Amino acid sequence: MKDIESNGAGLKLSRRLSALAEWVPQGARFADIGTDHALLPVFLAGSGKINYAVAGDVHDGPVEAAKRQVAEARLESVVAVRLGDGMSVLTPGEVDTVTIAGMGGSLMARILDQAGESLNGVNTLVLSPHVAEEMVRRWLAAHNYVLDQEMLLEEDGVIYTLMRAVLEPDPAEAKARHSRLYDEGALDPRLSRVSSVLLYEMGPLLLRNPTAVFHRKWEQEIAKRERVILQLSYSSDPGAKEKAREWEEDVREIREVLSCLPEAKRLSN
Repeated sequence: MKDIESNGAGLKLSRRLSALAEWVPQGARFADIGTDHALLPVFLAGSGKINYAVAGDVHDGPVEAAKRQVAEARLESVVAVRLGDGMSVLTPGEVDTVTIAGMGGSLMARILDQAGESLNGVNTLVLSPHVAEEMVRRWLAAHNYVLDQEMLLEEDGVIYTLMRAVLEPDPAEAKARHSRLYDEGALDPRLSRVSSVLLYEMGPLLLRNPTAVFHRKWEQEIAKRERVILQLSYSSDPGAKEKAREWEEDVREIREVLSCLPEAKRLSN
């Protein structure tokens, strides 16, 4: 991965981690869950952007590597490295911003779902699921966290999804904001209706501001689905034909959405 940013301690971040770092509020009390080598908290602490950090990981190896990283940067008084599963490494109210990246959306949603009181005081979530992004968006919508940033970033041939959500403390206001965010008429008049399933899967903010990377991602997703359809065509399972029809309808809907987005025309030239 290409290094593009460094802090005062000389630590460099990839483009993806750099983009996540930009979304962390100035002066945050920060936690990085699944921290690996603690690159993000050390970078943020070394640059003075955050006041405090917890770097948590469930595996011994990454925790030891994180401790070395923190020690080399002489940031032991700012960054606490802890071994534990998910957000169990936090005490209620300890941090206000949490980043989780580099894992699937189902695992990410499970970590958030099991956080319990560890989420107390957490106003900002900065997340980067590498698959099943819709599961994360549905968790956010169900727990009054409202998306305010989404982006796709391509690095070394891999397309990453990044999202930031902010807690809306008023449940009624959170419901109203989510209703607007996942409005099935979001693309009207270009397309009269986008199913809520696709809004959660493709990303409501990404759909409203499509980029070339967005189109590449979804052409790749269509190709994956078409491979599944082909495999189903060879299956002797009695339900295979019905499953294939469902996948075909899914592909048809995605193609319809892509065809109406302005970037699609530019890409075809």
